[in-house]
Amino acid sequence: MSSDDKNRAIAAAILPLVGGAGNISTVAHCMTRLRLGLRDRSLVQDDALKALPSVMGVVEDDTYQIVLGPGTVARVTPELEALVAEAPGPAHSAEDLAAQGAALKAARKAKNATPFKLFLRRIANIFVPLIPALIGCGIIAGLNGLLINLGWLPGVTPALAAIASGFMALIAVFVGYNTAKEFGGTAILGGAVAAIIVFPGVAKIDAFGQTLSPGQGGVLGALGAAVLAVYVEKWCRRWVPESLDVLVTPTLTVLISGLVTIFGLMFVAGEISQAIGDFADWLLAHAGAGAGLLLGGLFLPLVMLGLHQALIPIHTTLIEQQGYTALLPILAMAGAGQVGAAMAVYLKLPRNGSLRRTIKSALPAGFLGVGEPLIYGVSLPLGRPFITACVGGAAGGAFIGLFSMLGTTVGSTAIGPSGWALFPLLNGNHDLGTTLALYVGGLLVGYLVGFVATYFWGFSQELLAEFNVDTDQAEAPASADSPTPPPSPNPNPEPEPARF
Repeated sequence: MSSDDKNRAIAAAILPLVGGAGNISTVAHCMTRLRLGLRDRSLVQDDALKALPSVMGVVEDDTYQIVLGPGTVARVTPELEALVAEAPGPAHSAEDLAAQGAALKAARKAKNATPFKLFLRRIANIFVPLIPALIGCGIIAGLNGLLINLGWLPGVTPALAAIASGFMALIAVFVGYNTAKEFGGTAILGGAVAAIIVFPGVAKIDAFGQTLSPGQGGVLGALGAAVLAVYVEKWCRRWVPESLDVLVTPTLTVLISGLVTIFGLMFVAGEISQAIGDFADWLLAHAGAGAGLLLGGLFLPLVMLGLHQALIPIHTTLIEQQGYTALLPILAMAGAGQVGAAMAVYLKLPRNGSLRRTIKSALPAGFLGVGEPLIYGVSLPLGRPFITACVGGAAGGAFIGLFSMLGTTVGSTAIGPSGWALFPLLNGNHDLGTTLALYVGGLLVGYLVGFVATYFWGFSQELLAEFNVDTDQAEAPASADSPTPPPSPNPNPEPEPARF
């Protein structure tokens, strides 16, 4: 089967299990998850979806999210969109479907659509589309640095430097474009206003008694400038006559927003960006072990709550300022704790064939930093192993943070990857060999502590009794020639097989 046929087959298997084409209102994806807007949540067959070989897990938030893993999700999404477009219209009206799902939709919104979470989701929608370019350029930058250190291909390294740096030099423009689009304005106007920040000519302008520098304010300035442009544009749309709108609205939008950006936002955002960088440096230099302990231990709960999205602009600001973010390798230790915990669960439950198969299939993805299959398929349903996995992440984060206190920083030139997939993006304030060795050390500490904590403290006797059962035998139909045991006056029913 060709790759295209395989991806279409995955999409075709998913479609009926989410209620068919008529039940899907939106289709999108992020790094690892297919995100579906559903009209009626009750039509989804969760257990059947989780049983598909290509599905690593499901998550319910404001959208229904199916974890397919990096690479696969980007190929399956357009196939699913095509199947939805090809499907005939539903026999009943959209109003009927809307009425059926209204109660469920209202309940989900009340739970998930808090103003703060909606704001963070908007911020994520601005920066997440930039991640593929950050990864690609980061890997090229790492390759170029390696070639320079080895003295190889001196005629090629300047070209690689230009390829790796071009996107970062103009990232403010892309942030402005995405921001205006996300907040309901004209995307290109947001990009035009944000482009002022990186224009070399701003070096001839003084603001607040200081000469501006190109790029001052960075992505935070671009975000603020584009949001301002959206509000100016919306104001113009209300008051400018339609006959003049095409001329006046874009002119006033760029002019007003541009002047405020030059004589206000660039300076203010520059001070904020500098403060973020200085605080991160101070924190890791003076309290790195404690900061690593907290960040590595609490990152997975933050992900569960959706609050990790607040870190995205901080990562991007640090990459823009320093060339790497020292926070991401610390946060990546959370995944190492999950891997260690999963291996302990595998050994503690030797009779549970179903769960052991889940772990074996999910561990490769876990090593590569894709943690959803282990979180939602293993540690979180068991309860206590999720906590001991966080302990492993805390230990790995403390290890990386401790060496930051000692003067050796481990950073990443891009955001998105984690685990072993982060190796090509590693950078720091020492040579590459030292940076790699410290990151490997952090992973090993996370694996080991997560394993030990889970093996010795991750299970109560009740939990072991409930889950260490032969699920394969329990689920197998009784043989036709097996004698039926006589009824007992005081039967002790077998525990139900675990469901994941």
